[in-house]
Amino acid sequence: MNALVVYSHPVEGSFCSAMRDAAIAGLTKAGHTVSLIDLAADNFDPVMSHDEWNVYISGSGEIPSGLERYVELVKKSEIYVFVYPTWWSGLPAQLKGWLERVMLPGVAFQLNKKNKMKPALTHVRRVYVLSTFGSPKPYVKFINNNGRRILVRALRMSGSLKMRTSTLSMHQLDACSNEERQAFLERIEKKLAQS
Repeated sequence: MNALVVYSHPVEGSFCSAMRDAAIAGLTKAGHTVSLIDLAADNFDPVMSHDEWNVYISGSGEIPSGLERYVELVKKSEIYVFVYPTWWSGLPAQLKGWLERVMLPGVAFQLNKKNKMKPALTHVRRVYVLSTFGSPKPYVKFINNNGRRILVRALRMSGSLKMRTSTLSMHQLDACSNEERQAFLERIEKKLAQS
């Protein structure tokens, strides 16, 4: 299967970059063809322009200039893996903006004549959400893990009933030992190797 890793962290060498590499290693072991979107390396602008908004609302299916590669990868991939740090209880701006600018009508969903949504990501079989938190797990649970909720709920609405989701989270990252971090990376690789 084709797997797409969407990575959002501004610093190469961060723990999130090690998570990305573990995910890619696991997917490769499973025999998947892996594509990577590195939003920071791409210098991805999260802000939807006025022109893009007009295209979005028109429902024409037109893909704004500069987004074609992302749309092509979204459409051809059966596995999505999102790797990011949780900041301010949510997704980093680049990842949130990527969702808003790329998951367009005609890409993630269709609107019928009555403006009812019809899923367009029915080809997606698995979604993995891999994130880090500075906060302890009870706090993350209390605030409803907003990043995960956005990704999982929205993608399920745009996918089929066969879509499965998994979340792997590293809590209290700053207080974790090197052994705990390494064990988490091994867990990611093992989990994705079974995909």
